[in-house]
Amino acid sequence: MSEAMLSKVRKLLAQAEDPACTPAESAAFTAKATELIARYGVDRALLAARDPTTDPVGDRVVDVVAPYARDKAGLLAAVADPLRCRCVRRRQGDGFAMHLFGFASDLERVELLFTSLLVQAAHGLAGAVAPAGEHPAAFRRTWLAGFAHVVGDRLRAAEAGAVAGSGAPSMALVLADRSDRVRRRLAEVYPRLRTAAPRRLAGTGFGSGVEAGRRADLDGARVTTGPASARGIGW
Repeated sequence: MSEAMLSKVRKLLAQAEDPACTPAESAAFTAKATELIARYGVDRALLAARDPTTDPVGDRVVDVVAPYARDKAGLLAAVADPLRCRCVRRRQGDGFAMHLFGFASDLERVELLFTSLLVQAAHGLAGAVAPAGEHPAAFRRTWLAGFAHVVGDRLRAAEAGAVAGSGAPSMALVLADRSDRVRRRLAEVYPRLRTAAPRRLAGTGFGSGVEAGRRADLDGARVTTGPASARGIGW
């Protein structure tokens, strides 16, 4: 992501974090930062439609570590899907190696956001207390499911807004072609891929996770990407 874009996002976040801001003002600044991230994705897609060399299809592996590795993998999938990336979950020790497929700009956005959201989720879980008599692990798993669910919805809304505001009549065709190319790349590497069975969770933390997801910053700009961040966070 360009330094100019990061600078804009950082300024918006600084305003959102100002103690003098009202909750409504803070939410507006955060929403604007999210909008800029989504617009960046659309701009890169349009540029690549004219010059494919600027944004090639690729892949990368993100290591998701225990504890709650499966739940963290679910969060990564919730971020990847709205940003037009696909992911394959592979067991690796007591965690997972998540193999991501997408265009370079979208993979960059996914890893940046996932790293930031892991930190935010860790902070949220630290302040969430399971009801008396409920196993903390069950509560935390449903909390993370709620968090991932609403984050995915917010990202889809931001992406749809960026597409609608692009003013490019061919935008839908451009994005459909990009999604098709990502699917073909994934099929080349995993021709016999199977879909995992849905999980059944028994805890009561879903609603609390949803509320935390609504408050989450979806810009990711304050977190450094790379092996020490997205791949190494454990709770």
